[in-house]
Amino acid sequence: MASIPDSHADLLQDKGFLHLASLGPDGEPQVHPVWYEWDGEHVLVSSTTPRQKTKNVRRDGRVAGTILDPANPYRYLEIRGTVDSIEDDPTGTLIHRLAKKYLDQDRYPWEDDNSQRVILRIRPESSNAMG
Repeated sequence: MASIPDSHADLLQDKGFLHLASLGPDGEPQVHPVWYEWDGEHVLVSSTTPRQKTKNVRRDGRVAGTILDPANPYRYLEIRGTVDSIEDDPTGTLIHRLAKKYLDQDRYPWEDDNSQRVILRIRPESSNAMG
């Protein structure tokens, strides 16, 4: 696992957006701004099975992403890694935790049916920091 610089470890707990890049069907990069959670080893992202980012990482698990500091956009953390697993999350456990983190709401307000929810578990392999 990549070591995250102590100077930027706070960004993994903050409310910034992870701009997650994956490889599309033709190998072109696609970027998806997403909410995230850090479990101390993996970056966790909630998605659904029909979404393009899920299809992309099922085919090729290599990803990269940056998290901008919400208070200073010239400070950021870049992470490159691999999606270790895609786990079913039919009760929306992660998306509801993220709704609490980002919206201070107990449930994700824009979706009632979580039957196609999955958790992308990203293992950082390298990181870079700026600012």
